[in-house]
Amino acid sequence: MFDARLRPLIDPALNRMGAALARRGVSANQVSAAGAACGALAGLAIGLGHPLAGLALILASRLLDGLDGAVARHRGTTDLGGYLDIVCDYVFYLAIPLGFGFAAPANLPFALVLTASFTLTAVSFLAYATLAAKRGLETQAHGPKSFFYSTGLAEGGETLLAFVLMCLWPAGFPIIASVFAALCILTVIQRSLIASRVFR
Repeated sequence: MFDARLRPLIDPALNRMGAALARRGVSANQVSAAGAACGALAGLAIGLGHPLAGLALILASRLLDGLDGAVARHRGTTDLGGYLDIVCDYVFYLAIPLGFGFAAPANLPFALVLTASFTLTAVSFLAYATLAAKRGLETQAHGPKSFFYSTGLAEGGETLLAFVLMCLWPAGFPIIASVFAALCILTVIQRSLIASRVFR
């Protein structure tokens, strides 16, 4: 929901950092993999009872997620890079609720609901992107991407905010997870309604 509005604010700084990394021979795929590793380690830290360490790793992961595209814009985009970007994103998205699920038994049902809602959101996102590519549709709302990014209520910015709140208020995980799972379901409904108009 906020991603398209944030991009003009954060892209200039990311592009400068991405250019510096590209000049040093760092590839976009390496940056994507590093972001996924930080995300997985964030989930591990949370699961072991260290939510603030998890928060630091979450922020590092999202910085790297922004930088991989910036590096790619300087070194050249590839289809493999687009594939790795989305796979690495979902390593991150699933690691955090799983971490909270392992951190406390009471969190487990809510972690399962949240991971299920993330999975359903991913399915709707990728299905929309596949059909948009088939029809030759394009969008620049989220910056240059390897495939069509359909807008929704629950996007990267909202997910990051929810994860930050979870780490700062671990006891509130069930509440935050429930609210965000509902937001994900609304995103799937929203995207499905748009698809029903666009893909007739």
